[in-house]
Amino acid sequence: MPVKESRPVVDRISEVVSPILWALGLELVDVVCVGQGPRSVVRVYIDKPDGVTVEDCGRAHLAISPALDVADPFPHAYTLEVSSPGLDRAFRRIQDYRRAVGKQVSVKLRQPTDGQWRVVGLLTEVNEQGVTVVVSDPRPERTVILGFDSIAEARRVVTF
Repeated sequence: MPVKESRPVVDRISEVVSPILWALGLELVDVVCVGQGPRSVVRVYIDKPDGVTVEDCGRAHLAISPALDVADPFPHAYTLEVSSPGLDRAFRRIQDYRRAVGKQVSVKLRQPTDGQWRVVGLLTEVNEQGVTVVVSDPRPERTVILGFDSIAEARRVVTF
């Protein structure tokens, strides 16, 4: 049964790996720790403006693994995984929203707006208070301004 590790461990790992990733031209998106004892898994999610490659993940793994060995976040063995968080990951930080400006997004709301629990449209603006989404379906086109406090979850809409 997977168990999430405490936030201080995640924060400690983030402090160690973030500057290393920055030096490689990568950004730390998230750290997730699951499992118990020697079956623990540390997942480090990375990104960069033009997307993450398998080679980026390999370089990051080689760079941060020795640093984590020195920092020794656990008193036992663990498995380190480095990967991209995926195109359709949920936005966690304002930078995630800013990176998606000009793209289609799906925003799940904490309370319904105009009877809708979800807003899907083009993300046109991000500021410290919230976002602006232009919704064109159903017609007519309308602009919706949402404060971050009203957003339960947001992510890019990926179409192929």
